[in-house]
Amino acid sequence: MSELTGRRERKKAATRQKIADTALRLFLERGYDAVGIRDVAAEADVAVTTVFAHFTAKEALVFARDQDFEQRLTRVVTERAPHEPLIAALHREVQTLVRHCLTADSAPIRRMIEGSPALQAFEESLCLRYAQTLAEALAAEPNSHRSTTVCRATARFTIDAYALACRADDPGATVDEVFRMIEAAWEVTAP
Repeated sequence: MSELTGRRERKKAATRQKIADTALRLFLERGYDAVGIRDVAAEADVAVTTVFAHFTAKEALVFARDQDFEQRLTRVVTERAPHEPLIAALHREVQTLVRHCLTADSAPIRRMIEGSPALQAFEESLCLRYAQTLAEALAAEPNSHRSTTVCRATARFTIDAYALACRADDPGATVDEVFRMIEAAWEVTAP
């Protein structure tokens, strides 16, 4: 039974990836607003209901590549080396994520997002969700003993560091500057 379940999950993942890749290609070729869900479904050779079984909205198709963003930041908190300071680990990971955001493959996607109010609004809602998840991980950190407010603010600033850096002229310096503020606030709020 587990072999069947494993195969089914792999098939679902492959279908999801095919839909996302097809959508992104169409969006970049024709423009986000010029492509509908029916176009994506037809090009990916799936039913419209299959697209919606994998993606909650058209906007979600653009962000399919970022599905592990949230987990990566949470893992930094929960799986970092015992001696590694929390904020330094987050700083390092955000720098890595920003470098990925600026690659040649990602730049056209970034421009598409910046050119679409619908995509910008969707991205903002994702950022709020990411910040909530990160805040929960920070609050659960056994050695932190920070208030819920401190954890929420730290998480939000961490996510904002990424967002600001992806739009900045000097992304690395932007991340560094925001993390100097985060580090100072984290230290001041130590119990």
